[in-house]
Amino acid sequence: MPPRIAAIWNRRRTPGKARLQPRLRRPWPWGLLLRRGLLAAVGVVAGATVLGVVWPEPERRGVGRDPETVSELANVPNRAVTVLVIGLDSDQLNATSNKAAPAGPANADALLLVRVNPDGPVQVLPLPTTLAVQLPGESSPQSLGSLYASGGEALTADAVRDLAGLPAGRPDRYVVLSRGALRALVEGLGSVEVNPRQTMRYSDKTQDLEIDLQAGVQRLSPVQMEHLARWRDAGKPLESRLMSHQQVVESLHRELRLQGMAADLPALVRKLRGQVNTNLSQGEILSLLAAGLRPDSSMSFTTLPLAAPRQGEAAKATGLRERAAELPEPFWPEAKAPDRAQASDPAP
Repeated sequence: MPPRIAAIWNRRRTPGKARLQPRLRRPWPWGLLLRRGLLAAVGVVAGATVLGVVWPEPERRGVGRDPETVSELANVPNRAVTVLVIGLDSDQLNATSNKAAPAGPANADALLLVRVNPDGPVQVLPLPTTLAVQLPGESSPQSLGSLYASGGEALTADAVRDLAGLPAGRPDRYVVLSRGALRALVEGLGSVEVNPRQTMRYSDKTQDLEIDLQAGVQRLSPVQMEHLARWRDAGKPLESRLMSHQQVVESLHRELRLQGMAADLPALVRKLRGQVNTNLSQGEILSLLAAGLRPDSSMSFTTLPLAAPRQGEAAKATGLRERAAELPEPFWPEAKAPDRAQASDPAP
């Protein structure tokens, strides 16, 4: 089993409210509670202060002057920023039904940790939504993707931090987007060039889903990009789904980088604000775009080590996978900035 998630609070959604309502698991002495509350308050203030210096104050570039290049959108962050991206299996953020299989409230259908470095590659760590997570007080494990329905982005971030071995305070930010938001992003770009490695076909009348994508270089429409994100090979469901998500992310990054300011990135960000749930401000988003869409920027993907699948009918019925008992040291370290001075020196 992966490490248990240490948490004082049980995070559950309250019907009709997006906020998480904390519930104590057991009585606590008042003195201890006060000390913990004071420490928590100090931690919040300290965290806000630290994040406040990550993004420097914007430079004054001239009144009324629009940015001409991506680098002029905003100052890049002073350090690497890790963002948890949660892709839902619902068409809209507040949809009461996910219109997926099985039907129910929205679950996380895609989970990625994206680390944007001020001077280095964009690092991506995809996380299988079928990872087994054992919550305190629960008798049996549940999938990582199902945590969003009960605890939203907060509980999901707690689990991801534990599974990926992130330090306290990470991820720094989160972005929750629906399938409709993905289509809106592609629509804002017109279309996206993708190179599927194989033909993808799938039909499900209950979901009104018909996937038919050919292999080879082509430009995909918003609906086709959604189909690419949703496709999986029945023979290799986990591996193929992660590969599909990687293709989507790589293709979007390349398209955004190539179009640059021709895509009117500030307007595109404003258009998507109502279709995503995030604690990133407009300025922070532009800062991350300025860092992640440099002309020489690239992407690197890391695979989370998994334990061998458990045998037996019960294990196969759940479809859950477990993280490897130990992670390599260091696991998913921050990428080092390239030594441009050394790279530019002629060879002896």
